[in-house]
Amino acid sequence: MSLAKIRHATEIMDPRVKKKKTVRPGSNVQDVERVYTINLGKVLLSPDNQRAKRAVNMIKEFARHHMKIEQIKLEEDVSHLLWSRGIRHPPRKIRVRMTKTDEGYVLVSKYEGEEESIEKEEKKAEPEKTETELEVEPKPAAEPELKPAAEPEPKPAAEPKPAAKPDDKPEFFKKKDGEIKKKPKSKSKD
Repeated sequence: MSLAKIRHATEIMDPRVKKKKTVRPGSNVQDVERVYTINLGKVLLSPDNQRAKRAVNMIKEFARHHMKIEQIKLEEDVSHLLWSRGIRHPPRKIRVRMTKTDEGYVLVSKYEGEEESIEKEEKKAEPEKTETELEVEPKPAAEPELKPAAEPEPKPAAEPKPAAKPDDKPEFFKKKDGEIKKKPKSKSKD
């Protein structure tokens, strides 16, 4: 068996590998996209003040091995994900999309699943619809209703008085304040 057939067979059997070949309009070269889950558990074997750096290097090594290209570039999102909890605590696993580009390098980007992205789009779309529905709904114009002049408008009964004014204090505090004012202030002897 040739080496190419062996590689192809292992790629088919490997459940982590998902290939997508897309052709850009106007280009003769096909881009290859693959989605991988990279296990970064061995990062914990390195000293704790170098783990995030080691995780970056492990992702690059993984990409070189699987994509067969030496030049690897990480997107900013991947870097932020690795460094999000600091240099000492990178994630144990990371899901990435690796894309071979026409320029001759592999771009490693954060993978957002198709199902997840569809759900996010639906959630974003629903609040927008509700807001637009509220805006679109016809607002009743404040038009005074015409009443016959013969009938006088009924006058409201006595208006209820508010229970307490904001400045009013309860009786207990009024008495206490009065007692404090009555006491003479003692002069201290220096």
